[in-house]
Amino acid sequence: MLASGCSPGEADRKPDTADAAKAAVTHAAPSAEQADTPVVLFLGTSLTAGHGLPESQAFPALVQQDIRAANLDYRVVNAGVSGDTSAGGLRRLGWLLRLPIDVMVLELGANDMLRGQSVDQLRANLEAILQQTREAHPDVRFLIAGMRAAPNLGSDYVQAFDAVYPALAAKYHAALVPFLLEDVAAKRELNQADGIHPTAAGHRLIAERIWRALEPLLRERAG
Repeated sequence: MLASGCSPGEADRKPDTADAAKAAVTHAAPSAEQADTPVVLFLGTSLTAGHGLPESQAFPALVQQDIRAANLDYRVVNAGVSGDTSAGGLRRLGWLLRLPIDVMVLELGANDMLRGQSVDQLRANLEAILQQTREAHPDVRFLIAGMRAAPNLGSDYVQAFDAVYPALAAKYHAALVPFLLEDVAAKRELNQADGIHPTAAGHRLIAERIWRALEPLLRERAG
């Protein structure tokens, strides 16, 4: 099953990662009463950004609603960038680490796959993101949102790609959502006209899946 974070046109466009990171940090500037509120950082692609939808309908914003409903004191920062790769995420990480990150939700790799990039490099980039985040915030917890490679890339590539996410989750004691787009990918009624990016209804299903994995982490941290 093809699991992509952007359309092929987006995959060919390299986002300005430094500007994107600065924008995310600026956008996330807290009000005075939020200054000490721990952050749940969503680092990802157009899936996280909510391509084609208002940001309020993207799954990170829906998770923020779940956090408020659960009376937990966290603020969500959406650092999704359309067309971003694992290398792009790593390049903009330094700016994002200025935030008081308590939990990172990592959703990267689909665009690496679309470009046929090395699985070894994907793994190295994602591990560098996790490691650098832990060095900056020693008590951080991780939730890794996995992807799946397109079958036409060949069984060796698919097997290697799909194995990256559970392996990193085990190594970094992270919560794992094995496939972010489970029950959403390839369903016409849950995707926009491009057949790739979820509709608002699709994002609601993704938010539910993320929240089931994230809520225990947040309650553990809060407790």
